[in-house]
Amino acid sequence: MKRVGILVGRENTFPEALIRNINERGKGAVTADFITLGGIRYDAPPPYDLIIDRISHEVPFYRATLKRLALEGAVIINNPFWWSADDKFFNFSLARKLGVAIPRTVLLPQKDYIKGIVSESLRNLEFPLDWQAIIDYVGLPAIMKPFDGGGWKNVSRVNTLEELITEYDQTGTLCMTLQEFVDFDQFVRCYCIGQEEVMIMAYDPRKPYLSGEQYVYDPDYLAPELKARVIKDVRTLCGALGYDINTVEFAIKDGVPYAIDFMNPAPDAELQSVGEFYHGWVTEAVTNLVFKRLGETTERSRYRWDAFLNPAPARTEVVASVSEQSGRTVVPKASSRKKSGKAKE
Repeated sequence: MKRVGILVGRENTFPEALIRNINERGKGAVTADFITLGGIRYDAPPPYDLIIDRISHEVPFYRATLKRLALEGAVIINNPFWWSADDKFFNFSLARKLGVAIPRTVLLPQKDYIKGIVSESLRNLEFPLDWQAIIDYVGLPAIMKPFDGGGWKNVSRVNTLEELITEYDQTGTLCMTLQEFVDFDQFVRCYCIGQEEVMIMAYDPRKPYLSGEQYVYDPDYLAPELKARVIKDVRTLCGALGYDINTVEFAIKDGVPYAIDFMNPAPDAELQSVGEFYHGWVTEAVTNLVFKRLGETTERSRYRWDAFLNPAPARTEVVASVSEQSGRTVVPKASSRKKSGKAKE
């Protein structure tokens, strides 16, 4: 018998539906339940073959536990090693290299620092910042948001240089990005499961977060050519980032889908928020992913960081690039995220 553990926060309907789906399909050969964690021994065998992580980005104890279980051979969705090392600013830079449209973006130094960081600690930091040069590049209005945040937390729109400095002065120790505001004609949020299965959702970010008013079921929301480009960009991004569960958001202006957020490895899937159709789709897609991963065979990991960053067997790379000279679409052979430029040089 194989066991699947679900690690969750406040959500209810999605993990409950997932557990029910897995147990019904597993028929006793595969079982799923909520994980209970206490003191974690450094030498204990993993109690689960596969774990779906929905909350460890908020709880360091959970994150450390998942890394330890991965060391013992448990499959963790999403990979806790990548997630720990990742940030959205790097991802914006990577996406640009991959040919995905990205709004102009600047990483800002922190406003404040932890205790012990003094002026001498920051001798390499430009001061004062050349705010005018930053604005000249990004433009106004602009969106300021954490370089590694989520859930629309600490996100603000600034319309003037004065507003930018006022908002920046309130960010404390958060490291922020300033990004060109795309006055979108359309907006979509896309589930991507297993780096291949894509569901495009019409989405209104102006509605209150988790209000149940943001998602609209409209299968014909995008024109066919634009839909095909969005699906290609979603697969390109998630294939390069290595996330098996993720959402990608696009602000679409004049027919161009600008990827503005694509590091959401624990995306909203609650029934009252996303609606019955999308809730059912993502539950089924993740269930399929669980059984696919349980059926894969992997070699025993080497005890090196790169082994934990790329634990899965080589799969056909989903990243497609366009030859500048010929205009032909070129799909590389099987490769890993490390080869795509994600790993440290």
